[in-house]
Amino acid sequence: MKQDKLIRDPKQMNALTLAYMGDAVLEVRVRQHLIAAGEVKPNLLQRAAVRYVSAKAQAGIVSGIWERLTEEEQAVLRRGRNAKSATMPKNARVADYRLSTGFEALLGFLYLTGQEERLDEILSYSLDWVEKTNE
Repeated sequence: MKQDKLIRDPKQMNALTLAYMGDAVLEVRVRQHLIAAGEVKPNLLQRAAVRYVSAKAQAGIVSGIWERLTEEEQAVLRRGRNAKSATMPKNARVADYRLSTGFEALLGFLYLTGQEERLDEILSYSLDWVEKTNE
């Protein structure tokens, strides 16, 4: 997907801006995955997608990938986790919500810095992790 040229270096962006982008990246990847797997009914697609994008799932993914992250990636994730958000989680624990924000910030950072191979590696691990835990 073609990206517009950024005015600002992603390393200097607000962590919640990175998380905003990361949320979109994750949504697209999950939807591609579900459609490729043969899910076609919209209501089933939505229900299946929630398993992948919930704060609880993302917090679990973070615990599984933390040791595999570079120092820079861990720092981005921590920035996202520690960012002050104006919204509170509706159906999640605050700790899980914060970790999921950190995870989304990492995905947004990787996307905006053009690290597509690394982004794909982390997303593939994430999809596999969710599938294994939901068997």
